[in-house]
Amino acid sequence: MRRISSAVHIAATPDQVWDVLTDFTRFHEWNPFLIAAEGRPVPGARLTLRLRLPDSGKEMTFTPTVLESLPGRLLRWRGRLGVPGVFDGVHTFELSAQHQGTQVLQSEVFSGVLVPLSGSIINPSERGFTALTDALKARVESIHAAVRPVE
Repeated sequence: MRRISSAVHIAATPDQVWDVLTDFTRFHEWNPFLIAAEGRPVPGARLTLRLRLPDSGKEMTFTPTVLESLPGRLLRWRGRLGVPGVFDGVHTFELSAQHQGTQVLQSEVFSGVLVPLSGSIINPSERGFTALTDALKARVESIHAAVRPVE
């Protein structure tokens, strides 16, 4: 098994972060890693996700199944390459209210016989996670920026 993750603090409520994170039709506008997404964030639903690996620009499409969806708190899906046990990934977004904002932890646990041979996908994906969480922060905060009075 191998785990990768990225975390960020966003100056917005968990519900505001959730709204951007699950508006899949707009991923192409802001998300540099998951550049296209279709589906609904409900347990049992199949998503269609297209990712672009940093550095190489290589794109891949996969169709994970949503495992858990707790609005404003948790989104988890599982993707596989072929049959179970070859190359599986469980991807999680955890949102928690902290310090007048939201802490977002994005992680993925990879398992299966091909994991030791998959560094060319997993290593750039880790950089992609950071790009995604940074872009999520920028997107949410640009939408929900506090309006300051003009003096």
